[in-house]
Amino acid sequence: MTTSGDGIPEQQFRRSRLADLDDLPEPPPARASAEAEQEQLRTARREFAVLLGEFRRTAVLVPLDEAGDLWSAEQNGVRWICAFSDEEALARFAVARGEAGREWTYQTVLGARLLDVMVPLLPGPAGVALDAGSTAGGMLFPPVEGIVPDAVAVDLGGMQ
Repeated sequence: MTTSGDGIPEQQFRRSRLADLDDLPEPPPARASAEAEQEQLRTARREFAVLLGEFRRTAVLVPLDEAGDLWSAEQNGVRWICAFSDEEALARFAVARGEAGREWTYQTVLGARLLDVMVPLLPGPAGVALDAGSTAGGMLFPPVEGIVPDAVAVDLGGMQ
C-alpha cells in the first residue's frame, strides 16, 4: 500500500478477472472448425490407405475350417474372413475363444488375394478382419468401394 504523503492511503486498482476474459482471443469461427474436421478426415483416409496398401502386400495366416475352407464368421449380415498377421496373433485368438488345445490348420494368403479373389467368392457382403480379438487392436477391411472389388462392394449411399 502506498500513501499520497498526507497519511491517506492511495487507492490501488486491481484488474478484474472479468476484464481478463475480455482480452481473450475470439474463438475461431465455426467454418475453421469444419475445415479442421475435414483435414482430420483427409489425414485419417490417407493413414487408412497406407494400412490398406501394406495389408494388400502382406502374406497373412487364414485358419481353415473342418471342410478346409477359409475360416470366416458372420456378424450383422457381413461375412468376415478372419486373417492373422502371425502365428502369435492366431494363438491369442485361439486362447480367447477357449480353443487353444485344438490344432489350427491355416493357409498363408496375400492380403490382395483375400480382398480381390476370395471375398467375391463368398455369398453376400464380405470383408476381412485382421487380428480379430487382438488386445493390440485388429483392423477391419469392410466390403466397400476402394477395398473390395466394386462388383461386391456395399453401396453406402454417398456416406464415404
